[in-house]
Amino acid sequence: MPRYALDARTATPHFPGIGRYVTNLARALIPQLASDEHLIVFFDPAYPLDMPSGDAVHSQAVDVSPFSPRQQWVIPRLLHKHKADVYHSAYYLMPYVTGIPTLLTLYDLIPIHFPEHSTLKARLLFRWTTRLALRVVRHTLTISEATRRDFLACFPLRPERITAIPLAADPAFTPQSPDTVAALRTHYRLPDRFILYLGSNKPHKNLVRLIEVWAVVQAEAPNYTLVIAGAWSPQHPEPRQRAQALGIDNRVCWLGPLPDADLPALYTAADVFVFPSLYEGFGLPVLEAMACGTPVACANTSSLPEVAGEAAVLFEPTRTGAIVDALRRLLGDAGLRADLRQRGLAQAAKFSWVRTAQETLALYRVENHVLGSSI
Repeated sequence: MPRYALDARTATPHFPGIGRYVTNLARALIPQLASDEHLIVFFDPAYPLDMPSGDAVHSQAVDVSPFSPRQQWVIPRLLHKHKADVYHSAYYLMPYVTGIPTLLTLYDLIPIHFPEHSTLKARLLFRWTTRLALRVVRHTLTISEATRRDFLACFPLRPERITAIPLAADPAFTPQSPDTVAALRTHYRLPDRFILYLGSNKPHKNLVRLIEVWAVVQAEAPNYTLVIAGAWSPQHPEPRQRAQALGIDNRVCWLGPLPDADLPALYTAADVFVFPSLYEGFGLPVLEAMACGTPVACANTSSLPEVAGEAAVLFEPTRTGAIVDALRRLLGDAGLRADLRQRGLAQAAKFSWVRTAQETLALYRVENHVLGSSI
């Protein structure tokens, strides 16, 4: 009986993106298992996973952080206890000697591409630990072809040992009913018409430039408000400072983080979703917005063209004028917005967690077969 161990200890608020990935992957893997296959899911006991129960799956609480040196012996012992044949880590800080074929998912190279946004110590630690992880794993997964190319360019990897498997929007992201949207508007006091950005305020998200764009566009679109939602770090106050300096803070609604359950209605309520990020490993908010039927304008960098396809207005994110032109086109053309709604729904439907799970499970089976052939 093949036994696969998926390490989902990153399914915590500290890792919002990675947590969403590994949780959806675990749930989608279970129905794909053959009758003789078993899945073991490690999780942080402070954040229990809502997983289907049954003979094919076992959830194991592990009270050891990925940042703790203790994982170097705790995880291998658990793998031995559960007689795991393959181990899949969702994070590069991982046990480096597992005794069984190991897979690793990697997401982006932000510390390398944007060195000015992290300390020298953090950059050196990222390079060293990533290189160490890549030396010991049998296969590496990335979440886009762009990220795969990035890692091949930056690390000594064999191309046949690294595979891009795209993500998908959570099934909850669908167009919401008028009543649900109305309730959300009331709860958060949202304006009637707005452009939405959803994401963090980290510097590579390019929010200062978005504020400068809005300073131009808002004068031509007095019926619209810019809504900025998502995790907000006090380390990066520059976007709001820029809005205040330009005298448009009252034309921006700063929502901050919202519960996941409210996000589909937020996307649905928006007239346009804008995503000016300079670099993304995948760019899940673009796909989520499309799945909710919201017209999208996004950057043409890194993985975003893979995600958006022909279903968004793309722009060069380092050019303020290019973003201004993209928003002008969308706000001024109702027919274009309607077309992008339909294109977006079709584009989002091309991505599914079933596909992600199937392609990931195929790699588990290959590594398990290689192990069995070598015994």
